[in-house]
Amino acid sequence: MLSSSSPGLVFSSLGKLLRQRSSGSGCCTWSSMCLAAQMRTEENLVNSTSHRDERGGERSIRGTGLGFGNVARETTGADFVGRRRASSSSSSSSTEEASTYNVGAATNIKWHESPVTREARERSLNQRGCVLWMTGLSGSGKSTVAFTLEHLLHEKGKTCYVLDGDNLRHGLNKDLGFSAESREENIRRIGEVAKIFAQAGIITMVSIISPYAKDRNRAREAMENKDFVEVYMKIPLAVCEQRDPKGLYRKARSGEIKGFTGIDAPYEAPQSPEITLHVSKSGEKTPQDMAHELLRYLEENRYLEF
Repeated sequence: MLSSSSPGLVFSSLGKLLRQRSSGSGCCTWSSMCLAAQMRTEENLVNSTSHRDERGGERSIRGTGLGFGNVARETTGADFVGRRRASSSSSSSSTEEASTYNVGAATNIKWHESPVTREARERSLNQRGCVLWMTGLSGSGKSTVAFTLEHLLHEKGKTCYVLDGDNLRHGLNKDLGFSAESREENIRRIGEVAKIFAQAGIITMVSIISPYAKDRNRAREAMENKDFVEVYMKIPLAVCEQRDPKGLYRKARSGEIKGFTGIDAPYEAPQSPEITLHVSKSGEKTPQDMAHELLRYLEENRYLEF
């Protein structure tokens, strides 16, 4: 029987069996020993210490492994629960540590905390992650300004990315339409992705109409303090309709498109955005002008340094 107190004995026993196996004997013993070693690994994982995430308060598992120190291990919560229930010698405190929980419709899950902190990521990038949430009518220039800013940031050596509403409908959100319910889910998904990007230290531009204030506020509330920067593209409907880069206003006016924001569907303008890019008439400001305004905001608020 293997000793539960000395992981080194596992390797010593395995070495002996390897020598036996090479001489043509001990095959059955070898199989038994491999199984025992696997069971010992699992027991060490279950009896591992737990720690709390300083932001979310959820616990994650750090297993001791087989003599390799305090190495982070990732195992599904369902596995832990099953093993704890199968072991009559398990303590109630260990069962608590190994328990899983439900989030929404997801069951038997557990948060796994990375040993690489947000601070460490931002220090290595020499910048601070954030989300510039660019909202406005179709044709207001959200995407054009976002990609212009991305180019400026890239030239400065900054890690950045644009999450564009149309682009994401090619994949992540291609199953969603334009009803109020679909728009809400569209914003929720994009908000969750943007939050992850910001936590990774990436300067993220979200360019999407996002017509409802409650959906934008929900995205804000899901993020950490100062991560969410609302940018209101305050461009009059007449100017947007004059631009009409995709011909959508023409289709909406003719009745070909129903529920089009600004025509027969509402747009709720931000009440207190961090930034307002205002254009009262066509040609008053170029996309480069507006991108430079956003760049100055990032510089002044020290997002471009750590």
